Amino acid sequence: MNKSKLERCPPIDAEIYGRLSERVGRCHMDLRLGIEHDRESWIFGQGRSFFHIENWYSIHGLIRFALRLFLLHGRGQDNARRILIRHNEFDIIGLPVAFDGFKLLHLTDLHLDAADDIVDAHIDALNRVGDYDICVMTGDYRNKTFGPYQRTLEAMSRVREKIAAPVYAVLGNHDTIRMASGMEDLGIRMLLNEAVPIERCGATIWLAGIDDAHYYRAENLEKATDPIPAEGISILLSHSPEMYRHAFYARFDAMLSGHTHGGQICLPGGIPLMLNARAPRSFCNGPWRYHGLQGYTSPGSGTCIVDVRLNCPPEITVHTLRKIQ
Repeated sequence: MNKSKLERCPPIDAEIYGRLSERVGRCHMDLRLGIEHDRESWIFGQGRSFFHIENWYSIHGLIRFALRLFLLHGRGQDNARRILIRHNEFDIIGLPVAFDGFKLLHLTDLHLDAADDIVDAHIDALNRVGDYDICVMTGDYRNKTFGPYQRTLEAMSRVREKIAAPVYAVLGNHDTIRMASGMEDLGIRMLLNEAVPIERCGATIWLAGIDDAHYYRAENLEKATDPIPAEGISILLSHSPEMYRHAFYARFDAMLSGHTHGGQICLPGGIPLMLNARAPRSFCNGPWRYHGLQGYTSPGSGTCIVDVRLNCPPEITVHTLRKIQ
């Protein structure tokens, strides 16, 4: 790894630190920032995180070389820019009548700074989406796991302009908590172990979001569920599907995730080579169920490590809520 090409994440502004601390607590802020600092120290010091595949750039080159050798690199790049619009339904017992047919546009793992034309691919996909009521995003907005993030925020501003609805989001393992304030300046309500009521025609459901549970282990379901009534209909945003057991016992009705990319580079038939999540493989791409909890893990709309997809198309998803008795 060429250290001269690496840049450290800028220090957090005192005003932003204060604003976020009021919401998530000083302890959470200090822990999240401390882990981010440790991660950068390992990377710049070539410690154990130096060997994580996301940060080991010689491996990236090796993967590209192998793809070119088998004449798959160009096709994989084309695939990665053809974002599909998929539809999914959640049948929810006790859903208020006012929310029958309510639609959530789900974006995840955009990695907007991975390539110059990735933003254009997202804009094209958003232009093809029909009606929806809110948009939710489940993390990993930048490509690297460290360093500056302004380019990501600039790209997100272009994407946000194409979303014609309120937007709620959580952070992923690629995202620094420093980004949260900049995201909210774009009109994106970040859920940092928080829950908000969604109201429609006098009825209410709840949308909760937790901080990254995969790498940072910064999730706090207790805090996120605190304002939700015991019988309230609730949906959880979690970057990784790994929280499925906790979400079920916390009485969530549905859970939306990403993180896995569905494997991104898969064998024919969509068989993933790697998923990188502590969850059953069947929970790592598409719809799933754990007892009474319904979930959906999107393969995401971006790419990581290399900007290609094989046998695993990128997607943005429209989820429709349906009332059942």
